[in-house]
Amino acid sequence: MNLAHWLHRAAEAGPTRPALFNGTEQVADYGAFAAQAAAVGGWLRAQGIGPGDRVGLFLKSRPEYLVALFGCWVAGAAAVPINAKLHGREAAWILSDAGARICFTSPGPHEGLAGTDTAVSLISVESADFAAALNAGPAMIADRAPDDLAWLFYTSGTTGRPKGVIITHRMLATMAFSYFTDVEPVTPEDATLYAAPMSHGAGLYSLMHVLKGARHIHPPSGGFDEAEIFELARHHGRIQMFAAPTMVKRMVQVAKATGEKGAGLRSIIYAGGPMYQADIIEAVEHFGPVFIQIYGQGECPMGITALSRHDVADRAHPRWLPRLASVGRAQAPIELRIGDANGNPLPMGEVGEVMARGDTVMPGYWQNPAASAATLAGGWLRTGDMGSLDADGYLTLSDRSKDLIISGGTNIYPREVEEVLLTHPAVAEASVVGRPHPEWGEDVVAFIVLADGATACKADLDAHCLSQIARFKRPKDYVFVSDLPKNNYGKVLKTELRSRFGEGA
Repeated sequence: MNLAHWLHRAAEAGPTRPALFNGTEQVADYGAFAAQAAAVGGWLRAQGIGPGDRVGLFLKSRPEYLVALFGCWVAGAAAVPINAKLHGREAAWILSDAGARICFTSPGPHEGLAGTDTAVSLISVESADFAAALNAGPAMIADRAPDDLAWLFYTSGTTGRPKGVIITHRMLATMAFSYFTDVEPVTPEDATLYAAPMSHGAGLYSLMHVLKGARHIHPPSGGFDEAEIFELARHHGRIQMFAAPTMVKRMVQVAKATGEKGAGLRSIIYAGGPMYQADIIEAVEHFGPVFIQIYGQGECPMGITALSRHDVADRAHPRWLPRLASVGRAQAPIELRIGDANGNPLPMGEVGEVMARGDTVMPGYWQNPAASAATLAGGWLRTGDMGSLDADGYLTLSDRSKDLIISGGTNIYPREVEEVLLTHPAVAEASVVGRPHPEWGEDVVAFIVLADGATACKADLDAHCLSQIARFKRPKDYVFVSDLPKNNYGKVLKTELRSRFGEGA
């Protein structure tokens, strides 16, 4: 069961159907898309890449992304998509941990990665090497079992180092089928727009659109630009897109300022962080019933719960506000449980840890049995999120049991930032927490204790962070303190630090 067969079948069913677009320009129909992926698969085979090997994808949203992704699967390899916003050193670590030998890149990410000491062969999609790959002899699609690795997703962990989530062909197929059941159907007349990182939800959602022979729209900017999204939606029509809550809020702000009504937007699936009720109510009032919410994790990609288009837009139900505050009901392949500290089920309405099991749950972390055992308990995924279920099966998240910061829909783990700060010679102690932010959900704040006699300013620490981690992870503010609050065991009391931001922080 190789997902590359989905592209091959779509090309068989409609070889002249429009497939890949750079903005408004069509660059490939399904026949050409499938042929290019088969050629890249053949080229990878010629480089010694075969079933089970890992291939990196460190590039922005552009048509070559999907060609490279499906080319990996044609060869039988697993893709290792890396957020193009990451620092080159971070990407190099991921590629090393994954054991990748080849990584496809685009300008920007390519230069950042090339500036490291990585031993991985870097193939820019604008290079002669990639042009040669597109003209290589096509490969037959490799045989893969349902539980073989398809996508190695790196998500930050509490240790400060990313963990590789093993995502199989079966998991992705089940995710796609669940999308049709729990989110919405897809037809060949539909289109999906990649304005969010393709290393995450936006890229995962390419699968159901390939299966149905729909169009794939890559913005020329390579990322998120509100005016560009509105223009492309008007041009193409029937646009589906994945967006973090902060992206939705920014779209509403720009639309109201410019008089834009979102013509051509069929569906906006939002996830990746808390969506404030006032924001989604305002979004529905302006754009209409185009919003659908999903809740998932890398460990259960896009697939734990869904809040339907009807539930998001409904204002007649007596409990529409509590439902709007929820993340919806369990998706078809998933069984939900609210567990106590030992994972035992709690009664309806009680707050505990959200647990899930089903065919979209990972089998474990890449080469990390200890983390796998801690996260998977008797087949149940322990999400680390706290929540409760009501009588109708709606899940409402109340808090996170971990110190995860979600800023603009992106996960940031404090210890990773703290470890970088502690390498600065002037820093004796550092503690990083999330501070409520009206646009981003949270922003990153670092409490700093300087070494005796040392001096450092915010600019010094900012430059230090930017030399080692991605810009979006660096603290937006630094608070210099004489000491950090700690308990009797020496553990920093982050709750006390957060309380300094005021009530409700």
